[in-house]
Amino acid sequence: DFVTTFLTASTHSDLLFFTDRGKAYQLKMYELPEGKRATKGKSVMNFLSLSEGERVTSILPVSKAMKAEKGSILMVTKMGVAKKVAAEGFHDVRRSGIIAIKLDAGDELMATLFVAPSDDVSLITREGQSIRFKESDIRQMGRTAGGVRAIKLDKGDVVVAAGVIRKDEKEASVLILSKNGYGKRTPVSEYKTQKRGGGGIKTANVTDKTGIVISGHVVTPALEELVVMSQKGQVIRIAMNEIPELGRVTQGVRIMKMRDGDSIASFVCL
Repeated sequence: DFVTTFLTASTHSDLLFFTDRGKAYQLKMYELPEGKRATKGKSVMNFLSLSEGERVTSILPVSKAMKAEKGSILMVTKMGVAKKVAAEGFHDVRRSGIIAIKLDAGDELMATLFVAPSDDVSLITREGQSIRFKESDIRQMGRTAGGVRAIKLDKGDVVVAAGVIRKDEKEASVLILSKNGYGKRTPVSEYKTQKRGGGGIKTANVTDKTGIVISGHVVTPALEELVVMSQKGQVIRIAMNEIPELGRVTQGVRIMKMRDGDSIASFVCL
């Protein structure tokens, strides 16, 4: 097992859990037991009525201040479909969960984000493509709608990461990590804003040496560290400023040395 999500929230915040099957569940933060640093925690199945094989892909903390704002929730699937829903539609989710997005056969809900007017959205694919578009390119829809195309994918490619680029975050960069332990940061200024639905532009040079892109993250100067985990349980923790800023069409540098048969599983930014 390995960590995929790290977040900070008040004990009175609502936690929205989104699963790969397009369903949303809700818990209060205080309903999760508080544990010591070294304890394992409890299975999420103890708190949510998940179906067999259903897994959580995103968790969003919703504070009282967020409820007062008129923001939206953007959902992105691995096949490049995106859907925007008014956040107020998720203020009261029943215990058994609700349908958040209608998925096509074989598709999965991959990421869920809070977006505000004037934000841009960044999507990154397994084969190193990326697209940046305005959140206003996607109109708000009802909860059971299916969404619209956000990025046109080549055969065999899938979306592996989605992030929000805020208007006032001029120093933000896009962090990319590849299967064989290579990574880099690229300034968001290198990603031009396009219309949604196109093929995007290259964000990483995927080779046999680097392996496919595992994930990406829009990072700001406020994020200071990166914790990377491998499939076989190796963990490395490095300062964010140790990861070089490189151009889009580059492979990146080695962030973590992999043992034979091992590969990057996930990472979290702190």
